[in-house]
Amino acid sequence: MSDPDRDEDRSDADRDGHEPTNDGQRFDRLPATPADREVAGRASREEVLDWWDERFGIGRDVLAGYSFWEKGAGKVWVFNGEAADPSRIEAIGMAFLRTRQEHWKPTTRAVQRFGGHATRNVVELDAERASRFAAGEDQDLPEWDGDWGYLIAAHRIAGGTAPIGVGLYLYDELRSVVPKGSRADLPVVDR
Repeated sequence: MSDPDRDEDRSDADRDGHEPTNDGQRFDRLPATPADREVAGRASREEVLDWWDERFGIGRDVLAGYSFWEKGAGKVWVFNGEAADPSRIEAIGMAFLRTRQEHWKPTTRAVQRFGGHATRNVVELDAERASRFAAGEDQDLPEWDGDWGYLIAAHRIAGGTAPIGVGLYLYDELRSVVPKGSRADLPVVDR
């Protein structure tokens, strides 16, 4: 006889004989390594940590105390600490990374939170360019000699460098991918 409470805790493969699939209504912890992957296409914790390190130089130690969860196809969330079973909640931590596309894309919030640790693929913008970027404007940037793709746009302020958000650099142009709801019309202050 089947116990409904136990059936609820079983994987999709256990219940219906099919391979486990992604459920867009449930949070699932990322597997530790690619070898631990049960859901096709799901990123592993190891791959996420490697990507942040390789792309931005943000070391594993920075993200060591965080757990990673997927809800929806490739929508990875980061949570400071552990959770026993967050599958029935609406959100855990913050949206962190989009992985089920050709090029992985960090979220603006993730870049604002962790981008201060980045050692590469950070484009530092002067006050005017930073203001335009925060407003969502694309701009020519032929002087950038770093990688193409997703970058961390930052601005030097108060003796430090503050990440503004995610930019996409292609063909000598820096495209602002700051979400419309997060854009700001900031004044340009000369020093």
